[in-house]
Amino acid sequence: MVNGIIGKKLGMTQLFSEDGSVTPVTVIKAGPCIVVQKKTVNTDGYDAVQLGLVEEKPPRRINKPTEGHFKRAGVPPTRVLREVRTEASDEATSVGDKILVDIFNEDDVVEVIGKSKGKGFAGVVKRHGFAGGVATHGSMFHRAPGGIGASAYPSRVIKGTKMPGQMGNVRKTIQNLRVAAVDAENNLLMIRGAVPGPNGSYVLIKKAQL
Repeated sequence: MVNGIIGKKLGMTQLFSEDGSVTPVTVIKAGPCIVVQKKTVNTDGYDAVQLGLVEEKPPRRINKPTEGHFKRAGVPPTRVLREVRTEASDEATSVGDKILVDIFNEDDVVEVIGKSKGKGFAGVVKRHGFAGGVATHGSMFHRAPGGIGASAYPSRVIKGTKMPGQMGNVRKTIQNLRVAAVDAENNLLMIRGAVPGPNGSYVLIKKAQL
C-alpha cells in the first residue's frame, strides 16, 4: 500500500474540542493522486511509485517528453509529480490507481516534506541568530559576523561556516506530526502544528516509519 500523498497547503486554523481546549492545525488539500509510474528493483534498483496530483485545473501546456510519459501510463497529465518509496511486497498497486486522503486516520504520525519560505539574502543576525555587537560607546561592530577563520592555519574558510547568504527556499522535512482530523469527502487533511512552506505551496505527506 502507498503510504504517502501529495497535498497543497491551504493555511492554518484551530480545532476546538468538547472540553474547550484549542489545537492549532495546518489544513492541507491532500489528493486525489494517481499512480503515474511504478518502479521496481529489477528495472530501477528500488521499489517506488510516482504520484501525480490531480487538480481542478489541469496543466495547459506540456512539452513532448512529459506528454509521452503520461501517454505511456494512460493517465491525464498533472502539474506536480512526487515519488514515494514502497515495500517490495506491495504488488497490489499499479499504474492508474487512485490514492486518496483516506489512507490516513486520526492520530496517525506523519512527516511532511516541503520547501520553506524564501526570505532572500540575509545577514548572520537574522539568518543564524548571532547576537551582534554592542550598539553604544562608539562601537563600530553591530551586525557583522566577526572572525570567520584563522589566518596562519588552515588559511581558508572552513566549509559550512555560518555566514550571510540565501535564507529559506530549501527542502525541509518536519517529523513526528500527528493527524488531527481527516475530511475524506473534501480531500482535507488537518495536521497538528505547522508545516514548511507558504500557503498554496505543495507538500508531500508520508506515514512515519515507527
